[in-house]
Amino acid sequence: MKRFHLNLKVSDLEKSRAYYANLFGQQPAVVKPDYIKWMLDDPFINFSIEPANDEIGIAHVGLQAESPEELQGVYERIQDAAGPRFEEGATTCCYASSEKNWTQDPDGLIWEAFYTDGQVTHYGKLPDLGSGQSDAACCLN
Repeated sequence: MKRFHLNLKVSDLEKSRAYYANLFGQQPAVVKPDYIKWMLDDPFINFSIEPANDEIGIAHVGLQAESPEELQGVYERIQDAAGPRFEEGATTCCYASSEKNWTQDPDGLIWEAFYTDGQVTHYGKLPDLGSGQSDAACCLN
C-alpha cells in the first residue's frame, strides 16, 4: 500500500511542530533542526515540514512505495500520465536513503514518487529538477 506524502514549508518550525503534534495526537518520528516528519497510520501519510526560505505552503506532494516493485508500478503510471519527468534514481535526501522520480501536474504541482530503504544522519542534497524549483523539490523526500 502506498503512503501519501505532503511536505510543507513553514514560517516557524517549532510552532508548527507543536501544532501538528496536537492535531495528529502524536509526536513526530523524525526531528532535526531543519526537518520534522510524522509517519502516520491514520491517516496513512508521510507528513513533513521544513523552514521556508521564501514561500510558505505546499512544497510538494508524493507517493511513498513500500517496496521497489510497488515503486516501479508508480513510475509506470507517471510515464503514462505524460507529464514532465525527472528520474533522480538513488539519492540521499531528508535524512533518508531513497530511490525516486519526480513529475509535475498540468498546473505545476510537483509530485515525488519514492521508496525509502534507510535513514541517514544528514539532510542530503536537493535535486536539480532543471526548472529552477530545486529548493521546492527535495524533500522535493
